[in-house]
Amino acid sequence: MAQKKAVHFGGGNIGRGFIAEFFHNSGYEVVFIDVVDSLIEQIQKTPSYTVTEIGTEETKTFTIDNYRAINSKHNMPQVVEEIASADVTTCAVGPNVLKFVAEPIAKGIDARTKDTPLAVIACENAIGATDTLVSFLKPKLQTSEAELPNKARFPNSAIDRIVPVQEPNAGLNVQIEKFYEWCVESKPFDGAKGGIPDIKGIHFVENLEPYIERKLFTVNTAHATAAYFGHNMGKTYVHDAMGDKKIHDEVRDALKETAHLIVKKHGISEKEQDDYVEAIIKRISNPALKDVVERVGRAPLRKLGRKERFIGPASQLADMGYNVEALLRGLEMAFRFQNVEGDDESKELAEIMKSNSSEEVTTKVCGLQKTDKLFPAVEKVVAKVQA
Repeated sequence: MAQKKAVHFGGGNIGRGFIAEFFHNSGYEVVFIDVVDSLIEQIQKTPSYTVTEIGTEETKTFTIDNYRAINSKHNMPQVVEEIASADVTTCAVGPNVLKFVAEPIAKGIDARTKDTPLAVIACENAIGATDTLVSFLKPKLQTSEAELPNKARFPNSAIDRIVPVQEPNAGLNVQIEKFYEWCVESKPFDGAKGGIPDIKGIHFVENLEPYIERKLFTVNTAHATAAYFGHNMGKTYVHDAMGDKKIHDEVRDALKETAHLIVKKHGISEKEQDDYVEAIIKRISNPALKDVVERVGRAPLRKLGRKERFIGPASQLADMGYNVEALLRGLEMAFRFQNVEGDDESKELAEIMKSNSSEEVTTKVCGLQKTDKLFPAVEKVVAKVQA
């Protein structure tokens, strides 16, 4: 029986440390695709690397091998060929880069040689990331709509694992949080030849939305709140921020608000959500992760978006008549994340804040219209930061 193969776009820490570990443990060969010359060369020259899981009490180290790497900037036909014969294609490139990986995936689907459909899974911190990828991919496909299900299936997924800033000179070795959750929709595989891919550790679920929203509006909201308050209060690491009573209380207050949404909308019990919150607080307070606040806060324009970790829950809660004061305080700190060294979006945010009215910023950055119930409260926050 031929070995299973996974093609993964993004040779960074999440790809090597999280996604590749799952594939490796499930007997897949992994083909990394990236455009960074030095990274691809390093992967090609290194026959194995280690993934170290950092727990609160213990660490475990695993060796990852059985992989190759291709530079898609110089070898696109080879990338297409690999996708044509792969079992799974994943990506962890950032939501803004999905439009660039769409073309090789589309060509790979068109050139498909296997008689089972390719599972295409976007592993991004965004709601409906695979759907977004498909929206870029479909116009480039030559395969007919009727034939497409025989060639590829497109489940959305929710991933949750903290990958902190790595030690200098770590090479390809990755330190990663012990906790993980990777949920993938099962329905897109209905009727597929070969069924659901056999990947150990993935939790296949019928309805992904509760898992995505619980993760995004608990883990990401907590992480971002701690990071943005931490940045504005001169903290270096997220665990430093969580050790400050004011920031710790702000995070808890924000999660009390988002819990109303998770419980009311998705039917998750209050106890289950409370336990989940406690686990998240413990995770992001873990000093072993040494998670730098600027790393967690980077790309503020995306994180201030309509479906994201502040506006996403706050807009739904406002429509339901709930108080969102804590989320708005976190939002203010996010708007103050400007001109941060090495973060282009924070510089762009500063320009937008300088050259637009508070109403224009509220629509342009947060995607809110004047008819939205949340609009006046967010506009007030923007005006306060601009003052």
